[in-house]
Amino acid sequence: MMRRLLFVALPLVLAAICLQSSCSSIAAAQGAAAEVPLIPRARFFGNPEKARARLSHDGKRLAYVAPVEGVLNVWASPDDNPANAKPITFDKHRGVVSYMWAYTNKHILYTQDKNGDEDNHVYAINLDTGKITDLTPIEKIAAQIEGFSENFPEEILVGINDRGERHYHDIYKININTAEKKLVKLNPGFAGFLIDDNYEVRLAMNFSPTGGQVYLQPDGMDGWKPFMEIGVADAMTTSPAGFNKEGDKLYMLDSRGRNTAALKLMTIKTGESELLAENDRADISGALAHPTKKTVQAVSYTFTRTDWKILDPAIQPDFDYLKTVTDGELQITGRTLDDTRWSVAYVMDNGPVQFYIYDRAPNRKVTYLFSSNRELEKLPLVKMHPQVIKSRDGLELVSYLTLPKGSDADGDGRPNEPLPMVLNVHGGPWARDDWGYDPEHQLLANRGYAVLAVNYRGSTGFGKEFINAADKEWAGKMHNDLIDAVNWVVDNKIARKDKVAIMGGSYGGYATLVGLTFTPDVFACGVDVVGPSSLITLLSNPPPYWMPFMPVMKVRVGDHQSEEGKKFLESRSPLLMVDKIQRPLLIGQGANDPRVKQPEADQIVKAMNERKIPVTYVLFHDEGHGFSRPPNRFAFYAITEAFLAQNLGGRFEPIGDAFTGADFSVPSGDDQVPGLTEKLKARPMRAAK
Repeated sequence: MMRRLLFVALPLVLAAICLQSSCSSIAAAQGAAAEVPLIPRARFFGNPEKARARLSHDGKRLAYVAPVEGVLNVWASPDDNPANAKPITFDKHRGVVSYMWAYTNKHILYTQDKNGDEDNHVYAINLDTGKITDLTPIEKIAAQIEGFSENFPEEILVGINDRGERHYHDIYKININTAEKKLVKLNPGFAGFLIDDNYEVRLAMNFSPTGGQVYLQPDGMDGWKPFMEIGVADAMTTSPAGFNKEGDKLYMLDSRGRNTAALKLMTIKTGESELLAENDRADISGALAHPTKKTVQAVSYTFTRTDWKILDPAIQPDFDYLKTVTDGELQITGRTLDDTRWSVAYVMDNGPVQFYIYDRAPNRKVTYLFSSNRELEKLPLVKMHPQVIKSRDGLELVSYLTLPKGSDADGDGRPNEPLPMVLNVHGGPWARDDWGYDPEHQLLANRGYAVLAVNYRGSTGFGKEFINAADKEWAGKMHNDLIDAVNWVVDNKIARKDKVAIMGGSYGGYATLVGLTFTPDVFACGVDVVGPSSLITLLSNPPPYWMPFMPVMKVRVGDHQSEEGKKFLESRSPLLMVDKIQRPLLIGQGANDPRVKQPEADQIVKAMNERKIPVTYVLFHDEGHGFSRPPNRFAFYAITEAFLAQNLGGRFEPIGDAFTGADFSVPSGDDQVPGLTEKLKARPMRAAK
C-alpha cells in the first residue's frame, strides 16, 4: 500500500505533523529524497509488460502473460520468438494471470474465478482453432487441476466439489479436446489425494483431530488401509512430494526426528527412507526433477537468500553456466520433455524479472526473451537488505529491510539518521517473505520511508520448531516478534520510534489490527487489507472447501466451538478491543472475499463508528481476498499514500485520476485522508453494500 508525489498539499501535511514532534529527521530524509524522482505508483502496481514465460513441452512454442487493452491475458507464439506471439485469451475484467501447457503442445490450460470469489473453473484453449472450452461448466465449485502427465497428453485430472455441502473434491478425468468427463475416484471424505503419472490414485490424506495428517492407501477391495501418520509437531513440515517413475518409492519432505525438512526417498513397501538432501537452517523448499525419469536432480532452500544443492552431477555444468548469465536468483521455470531446452528466470531485488531460454546442447547458450517490465530498469530503485533479528526468547527472525535512495551513504543497510518506517507484515501466516523485487517496498522507499518485512514465528521455511512456536500465539508471541523487530530498528537508529506504521494483508491485516489494539502506543497508524477482526467469526465462516482443514485451525489458532476456546479467541480478537485504538486506521476489503469475508471489516468499522473512533473504510465491490484489478490497486494505493503521508510525513503523489475504472466505495472516514472527499465528490459512486 503506497504513494508518489506532487508537492501541492504536502506543506500543510508536514506542518500539522511538526506541531506534535520534531521534524528534523523527516526533513532530512525528505531533503535526500527530493533529489530522487518521485516514481508514479502506476509504475509499481500496473500490469507487467510480459511475465511467466514458458516453453511448450516439445520446445517449439512459447507462451507468456501480457496485457490486452490493459487486462492480463495469455499470449502464445507458433515458435520460440516472443515477437511472433498473439493473445489467445481475451478477458476484459480481472485477467488471466497463470496458465500451464498441456502435453498435447497445442493446448493451454488455466483456471479462473469471477470477481475474486474463488469459484474456479478449468479452461482449455486449442491453439490451432482458438477455441476456449470450460472443462468444468458447473456453478459454485472450486475446481482444481489434480494431475497431468505425458502418459495421457489429451487428458487431465480435475478435482470438482459439486456434491452435498461441497467440502470434498471428487477426481475426474477430462478430455481437453472433447470436455468428456469420467469419474476416477469418488471422495468419501478425504482432504486430498496423491496421484502418480499413470493417473493411479496411490494415497489419500486427511487431517487428524489433533492437527496431524493421516495417509491411507487403497486396500484392493475398493476401500482404504492405513499407510502413514504424521503427528502435529511435524505436520507443517512433512509431506509427500511425488513418486519415482516406477511408483514404488515416494519422495518426502520430512522433518521427523529432526528440525528442518529434509528430502528423503521412501520405499513404499518397507517404509525405509534414504536421505537425499538437508540443510540445518532452512527447510528444503524446492526440487528440480528430470522431466521423464522423475529423479530429483537439485533442491533449493532459503534462509535469507535462496541456494541450490545439486544432487545429479549431470546438471552441475548447467548451473555453473547459468550462474554466469546475470546477477539475481535463478529459477528454472520449465524443461522440455527431451530436456534439451529450459526456460529460466532471474529474480532481482532492484529491477524486473529477466526471462531466458536456455539451450543445453551443443554449446550451452541462453537467449534473452524479455524482462517483466522495461520501465523498471530506468527507475532509481533500491536494494533489499537481509537482516536476522533476535526475538526476546532467542528465535532468529529473518527479515528484509529496504531504505530510501540516498539515505544510506555507505550502503551498509543503516540510514544516515533514523527514518519514518512502515512495518510490512506478510499474510498466511504459514507463508514467508523473501528477498527480491517488492513493489510495496520500492514505492514506500521512494516516498521516504524505511520498510521492514519480518518472518515472525509461524512463517514457513525455517523448520518445525519455528512454525510450532506460533501455535495459539496469534496476537501473542507472534505479535511480540513484530514488536521486537520494531524495537530493533529503533535501537539501531534505523527508524524513529514515533513514526512507525504497521501494514499488511490477510494475517498481516489482522496483525495491523492487533498492533493498534494490543499495543496502541507503538504504531503511528495502520493499514489493514482483508484482515480478520474476530477470530471467532473468521473460524465460524470458512469457505466450504476449507472444512477438511479446520482441525488444523483449531490446534494452531484456537477452538471456536468450545466455551473455553471461545473465551481464548475473544481475548485475541481486535474487535473486542476497539476502545484501545488511539491511532489512525485505514481498512481495505474485497466484497467477494470467501476467506476473510466482508463482515470482518464491517463489524470493526461499525464498532469504531459507534464509539466515534475515526476509521477510513474502502470497500471494493469486484474484488476478493486482495486486489487483483490494476484500477482498484491504483485507487487503494493512492488513498494509502495520502494516509501514510498524513501520519508519517513522507511525500506522496496526489490522487489525481487514480480512481478511473475502479469499483469501490468509502462507507466511512473519507474525511480522514487528504483529498479523498473531494475526489469522491467528483466521481459517481455506487452506494456501499
